[in-house]
Amino acid sequence: MVQVELKGIHTVKVKGRVYYYAWRGGPALRGEPGTHEFMASYNEAIADRQAPDEGKFRSIITHYKTHEFPKLATSTRRVWTPWLDKISKYFGDLRIAQFDRPEKIRPVIRRWRSQYAETPRTADLGLQVLSRILSHAVDPMGKIATNPCDGIKHLYSSTRAEIIWTDGDIKQLKAEASAEVGFAVDLAAHTGLRVGDLVRLSWSHIGPDAIVISTGKSKHRKEAVIPRYDALNELLARIPKRSPVILTNSRKKPWTQDGLASSFWTAKVEAKMQERDLHFHDLRGTAATKFYIAGLSIRVIAEIMGWEEDQVEKIIKRYVSRGAATREAIRQLNEARERKQSTSKNSE
Repeated sequence: MVQVELKGIHTVKVKGRVYYYAWRGGPALRGEPGTHEFMASYNEAIADRQAPDEGKFRSIITHYKTHEFPKLATSTRRVWTPWLDKISKYFGDLRIAQFDRPEKIRPVIRRWRSQYAETPRTADLGLQVLSRILSHAVDPMGKIATNPCDGIKHLYSSTRAEIIWTDGDIKQLKAEASAEVGFAVDLAAHTGLRVGDLVRLSWSHIGPDAIVISTGKSKHRKEAVIPRYDALNELLARIPKRSPVILTNSRKKPWTQDGLASSFWTAKVEAKMQERDLHFHDLRGTAATKFYIAGLSIRVIAEIMGWEEDQVEKIIKRYVSRGAATREAIRQLNEARERKQSTSKNSE
């Protein structure tokens, strides 16, 4: 069979398996390279890209892939690409006008999502991708008036807003983790930074009064400003300076996000915590409690974390307030006892 070199093919390797896409962000290709099935799916993708029917929803998907999708983070594109294919296959041949009738199209969207209902978070992710495409159809394209996904409730109702790593959880993990993973965990728990910002945090970001770093989530348009409090200063003093970047792996090289995630998971397994519903991201909630104990107000903590104040208050009430009240009561009792003993000695 004659092999034809195709330009623009994008390959993604996941867990030893290679996936082929017509282009970066394009549809997945069927079959193996060199087969008739592969060539047919490639030609279909190119034809759809070059001349989509402007009246069909597939043209919206194509426009989104070309104009907005490439702006997303690499990790997001990797997760969303299979959903773009599923959405195109299910909705692509529908007329765009059908999406301008929410009362008619919402039952169709719900039926599509119900295919994945056994895994609610997966189903909600699919709905999120579809909603983003429909938002693109509203603005900037102006093809439909409103997003019909608005008002469709998510299947997965649990929230992680109040899930944090307690000091006991961190102690259990660090007992089995390498020192390098331990430093990463501690720094996350003392700064509230997301892992993408954490792995690029440099010593140059440490000012005399605060850590100041532009955030990846805002595409570096905003800065996180974290006041330097005693516990954070003590941690920074313990971390060895091996590189301009603060966190390094066992080879004294800066962590990659994937490398830290892998080592973190290994530590969880070795600490027998793999069944615990605790993610690295949940260390942000831990940081909120440490900020509060250090004397920062609810409003300031909310500003640092990018959260609503009531979210911070829930975490503080659950993990800090009761314990803090008990510790304050013990402190007052001890002071009263000392005053009584002192008075007794003086009277003698």
